[in-house]
Amino acid sequence: MSACAQCGEDNPQRGRYCWACGAALPVERSTAGEARKTVTVLFSDLRSSTRLSEALDAESHRSVIGRYFEEMRSVIERHGGIVEKFIGDAVMGIFGLPVLHEDDALRAVRAALEMRESLARLNEDLRGSWGLELQARTGVNTGEVVAGNASSGQMLVTGDAVVVAKRLEEAAGPDEIQLGETTYRLVRDAVTAELVGEIALKGKSDPVPTWRLLSVTASIEAPALRLDSTLVGRELDLAALEGMFDRAVAERSCHLLTVLGPAGIGKSRLTHEFVERLGGRATVLRGRCLSYGEGITFWPIVELVREAAGLTDGDGAEPARLKIASLLPAGGDSLLVCERVAAAVGRGAAEVRTEEVLWAVRKLLEALAAERPLVVVFDDVHWAEGTFLDLVEYLAGWSREQPILIVALARPDLLDLRPAWAVPRANSAAVLLEPLIESESDLLIRNLLGETGLDEATRSRIAGAAEGNPLFVGELLRMLVDDGVLRCEPGGWIVGDLSRIEVPPSIHALLAARLDRLEPDERTVIQRAAVIGQAFWWGGVAELSPEWGDARVVGRLQALVRKELIRPERSGFLGEDAFRFSHILIRDAAYAALPKEVRATLHERLAAWLERTAAGRTDEYDEIVCYHLEQAYRYRRELGRAAEAGELARHAGECLTSAGRRASSRGDLAAASTFLGRAAAVLPPGDEARPGLLVELGVALRECGSLTRAGEVLEEAVSLAAAVRNARLEARARIEQSLLRAYTASHEGIEESRQLAEEAIGCFEEAGDDLGLARAWGLLAQVSWFHSRLAEMEQVAERALYHAERAGDRRQVSAILSDLARAALVGPKPVEAAIRRCRQLMERAGDDRLLTATIEMLLAPLEAARGRFDEARELSSRSRAVHHEFGVEVGVAGATVYAGVVELLAGEPAAAESLLTEAYSALEGMGERGRLSVAAAFISRAVSAQGRYDEAERWTAVCEEAATTADVVSQVVWRGVRARALVRRAEVEAGLALAREAVRLASETDFLQLHGDALIDLADVLRGSGRAEESAAAAERALGLYRAKGNVVAVAAAERVRERMTGVGSRS
Repeated sequence: MSACAQCGEDNPQRGRYCWACGAALPVERSTAGEARKTVTVLFSDLRSSTRLSEALDAESHRSVIGRYFEEMRSVIERHGGIVEKFIGDAVMGIFGLPVLHEDDALRAVRAALEMRESLARLNEDLRGSWGLELQARTGVNTGEVVAGNASSGQMLVTGDAVVVAKRLEEAAGPDEIQLGETTYRLVRDAVTAELVGEIALKGKSDPVPTWRLLSVTASIEAPALRLDSTLVGRELDLAALEGMFDRAVAERSCHLLTVLGPAGIGKSRLTHEFVERLGGRATVLRGRCLSYGEGITFWPIVELVREAAGLTDGDGAEPARLKIASLLPAGGDSLLVCERVAAAVGRGAAEVRTEEVLWAVRKLLEALAAERPLVVVFDDVHWAEGTFLDLVEYLAGWSREQPILIVALARPDLLDLRPAWAVPRANSAAVLLEPLIESESDLLIRNLLGETGLDEATRSRIAGAAEGNPLFVGELLRMLVDDGVLRCEPGGWIVGDLSRIEVPPSIHALLAARLDRLEPDERTVIQRAAVIGQAFWWGGVAELSPEWGDARVVGRLQALVRKELIRPERSGFLGEDAFRFSHILIRDAAYAALPKEVRATLHERLAAWLERTAAGRTDEYDEIVCYHLEQAYRYRRELGRAAEAGELARHAGECLTSAGRRASSRGDLAAASTFLGRAAAVLPPGDEARPGLLVELGVALRECGSLTRAGEVLEEAVSLAAAVRNARLEARARIEQSLLRAYTASHEGIEESRQLAEEAIGCFEEAGDDLGLARAWGLLAQVSWFHSRLAEMEQVAERALYHAERAGDRRQVSAILSDLARAALVGPKPVEAAIRRCRQLMERAGDDRLLTATIEMLLAPLEAARGRFDEARELSSRSRAVHHEFGVEVGVAGATVYAGVVELLAGEPAAAESLLTEAYSALEGMGERGRLSVAAAFISRAVSAQGRYDEAERWTAVCEEAATTADVVSQVVWRGVRARALVRRAEVEAGLALAREAVRLASETDFLQLHGDALIDLADVLRGSGRAEESAAAAERALGLYRAKGNVVAVAAAERVRERMTGVGSRS
């Protein structure tokens, strides 16, 4: 509260006049310590000041400079800024201290322009007195600063925004005003400016875009949504306006309707729609309350009278009185009304009492309404002086016998000044505008962007960030266009990276200014709540406010609820009362105002409270504790105090590692890699837990498809383990490196992998390390897989499973069970037996959805092999969806390859091509090589089956380049497909050589399907070379292999091939 110096009455902090006696209150002053704020810095310096000091005597020079400084100070303070300091001949003004205003940037730009005009007037005197003149150059820049306590008189504002303002000033020419990028974005709708271009500023690594200010428009308005966009979601509110107008007309009396809502919610857009629908049924006049300035009490009346009477700036007092008189009836009180109104709008000589102004304005409006109904729209009434609010209430209470509707547009702040304003009366009411629902925000986005709009996912992302505020929607879109994230091309909108949508400067200014006008206690509470998050608990806020009692915290929270900054929320946290910020951007603005040192302290304190309060439920809240510990450490590190926070770093690292392991155990590998990566970021380089953590992180990254990053992490793990001479950990890291190479190097170094695994087994056996043994035997199973020796793979995988189960590692057990399912699919086990085996493995999977999805991926080709294509497709679709849900992109691509195999078996090569190409693109994008060659091989098979042999041959070249000698599947398939292409262009011998080589390679495996397919390729080549008998023999051999596997679909296809060769039917 702010005490009145005249009568001692307590007043709200943001009040400008005492509500008891009307005396002016002291200028707002913050009593808090250091704060982070986004302010606008004005830096102006005299040009050639050295020559000035040479030309003048010291006393004369002091007089001239003193007068210059006084003029500049006066201008800055008149626009609501403060002079931070005079430095030599330079003036530095700050707009946004001690209290932020949403239009600080515009105030600074107006001040800069007025300073230039003031200097021009000063130069007229200087030329007459001393024969000289001054020239100044000015830079204006907006950005985040840290400011000290204003009450001490030493603000000490620091930050890059100050430096850039100075550099902009240095880059400006004589009498020029240059604007930084953020400043320009904030004021561009109210100024005329020309782009200077990107200029190099001293101390800045990159060029900075700047604009040259030319002029400023007369009006001061907040950012507004385009009024020509279709009104969305306000039908009931519009009906309330129309209903109140109809009442005013029917009763021939004055009615007041107040439209309340936060900035940007659509008050002006709603009123514009209402006025448009009125058409010619009423006279409409408008006036806006200003946020600052001299003599602004009746400014809305000035605008109203100008519009009604057609006044211009060039009209003197007498022409103005004549125009006003023309609005009034002849005789009676009209002459007196005219004089009082003219005086109120600055066109009369006599001073009049407030009561006379109120009476005269009422009489004028009644005269206007006598001809036809009158609608008066007063905008930004929350900025109104108390006297103007008295006028509106007087008009509503005393105007009779004429149809007048007053529409007052205001933010809820108005109710802090006049709590009874919104109380319904016979002729007054209030409408509170609520946020748009998501579907309405979606429609608004489409209206703003036109028919060639955004896809649904992008619209949803933007609508979610705006949370139902139409202005926020518009400003977010505008910022994304400015930043090049949204680009309008002839075919529609092109969307860039939306992973992080930041708060547009215009919206940040609105919200930060609103928070800065809160009572100090309320501001403190909302900032501490912001540390907790968008949703927060009463007990958490109390913990962060140990200097306060519980009652004080509760009282401030209730006040914030009344001001609609927060709202009650259902809580599942140990009976704690919970709240939620009304908008995430309010939370962000509150948090941004806290210095990083304060943030660090509060995050650490909150983490400790959560650990105490949630004792016994730490798994449930561990991730939240992780976040706050991590933030505390991050801010200390940014402040150069990482060395002091070693214990905090270890605590955060342990917590994040635990969260990562839990995520991994439930199959959420995307979350696991995120948590483990964050743990690695906070753990000090020399921490003993770091090498093991990096191994786990490398595995998670590999499974998520971040293969390059996985390689880097595992390489660091190997180096750290070797440095501390931890042989077991080094072996673990090298095994994971070897398994990674199966993805990135397409099976290179297979024999080295075998040797590594065999050596590691001895090391792990000696240490009794079951988990290490599981990984080593698992690597040997992969070696067998690479060679397509599936029976051998199954035996080795069983050994790995034994040790994984002994170690109790659920993730490792799941990996090995999936290997066993893979062996069942590809190995010699007949289809029916393989299906039973996979079903048994699925039963062992239990509630492990990711393992179940992996087995379903492998079951799909087995079901297709016995002709159950619909079931196979359903299994494939389900597997892909689950892998995608868990963020296992390598798994998604793998499942897509198998889905392509299903379509090949189903005789749908075009569908197979589409799926396999999709998988190939995904694998190529993540740098995967192991499955890439296989995908290319099967694409070549699908394209060949459609008769496009030249294109198929090109894909075999892709496969050949990607595959290595150990990649038996790829080596066999590309040879067989290319052989088919060669024989069709009469290169018979080359084709036969390739086909026979493919058969030879396949015969060294127990991959029956692969061997059979190679024989079918050979049969095709032999037939093309005129060797029908040999072709039939090859087909017969393939039939035997297919029958051994139990692949009835392949059997039928092979029989058709043999029939073409021999003309005989099926044999039993």
